[in-house]
Amino acid sequence: MARLRKDAVERLYAAPPDGFVATRTAVAAEAREAGDDTAAREIGKLRKPTVAAWLVNLLAIRRPDLIDELAELSAALRVAQRELRGAQLRELSMQRREVVSSLVEAARNLAVREQPALASAKLPLAEVETTLNAALADEEVADIVRSGRLVRSVEYAGFGEVPRPQLRLVTEAGVEADRPGRPDRASGRSGSPTVDAAQRSALKRELAAARTAQKKAEAALERAATAEADGARALAEVEAELAGVERRRAAAEEELSRRKLAHKAAQRDAVAARRRAGEVEAAVEATSDSGGRRAQSGP
Repeated sequence: MARLRKDAVERLYAAPPDGFVATRTAVAAEAREAGDDTAAREIGKLRKPTVAAWLVNLLAIRRPDLIDELAELSAALRVAQRELRGAQLRELSMQRREVVSSLVEAARNLAVREQPALASAKLPLAEVETTLNAALADEEVADIVRSGRLVRSVEYAGFGEVPRPQLRLVTEAGVEADRPGRPDRASGRSGSPTVDAAQRSALKRELAAARTAQKKAEAALERAATAEADGARALAEVEAELAGVERRRAAAEEELSRRKLAHKAAQRDAVAARRRAGEVEAAVEATSDSGGRRAQSGP
């Protein structure tokens, strides 16, 4: 029954969060009907993801190739950090921004494909971005992102340190216990390999610049989303006006057709009346002529 659980979990975490509870109930019932009470219980324990986590899960489930690309970049970044390859690290950092940006856009497109109404909605894309950046910096977060079972977003605090929320990972064997971050064997702390002070300072400056750029981009995104929503409302108003005009046009056409029929009927009545009047007038004249002749031929 492991395959049933895997498919069921993917079905749940690929579905929009607003229907998660109903879908979970249905999937658990299906497992129970299939005779797998254990799977039904495990499915019932699955937690509803946030919208941001759902977007990341969509990427992992619908486009695992993109998540694999993220994992490859993550490995390259770790090697560059460990070996202090400054030029390569700068190049990979630029590549990281491009890859994360494309993944965020891909997640949005997948969400709109699942629910077209989300095209005009403001999605938590910034949380998706921070989660993907955290996956780049930490293997454990990357594993959970790759699983497609994320229940909430993860924030990357800075180079060399990733906060470890109690991440709940759902596997084919069921729901694992909450997993805290792994301690580093040498220092007893979580984190990636250390870098020297100069490199760390350069990376911090790059991070500050990246965060400034991120804030500007998010502000621009918000303005664009607002403008798009305003445009959608304006279009809806115009379409409503057009619909009203169409209804009035249809009513006017119907009224014109009725009046044309009435006009034709009136024309027929007028012709018949003129004909009748002519006939009566002829009869009157005929009667007058007959009376005159009788008067002339009298005694």
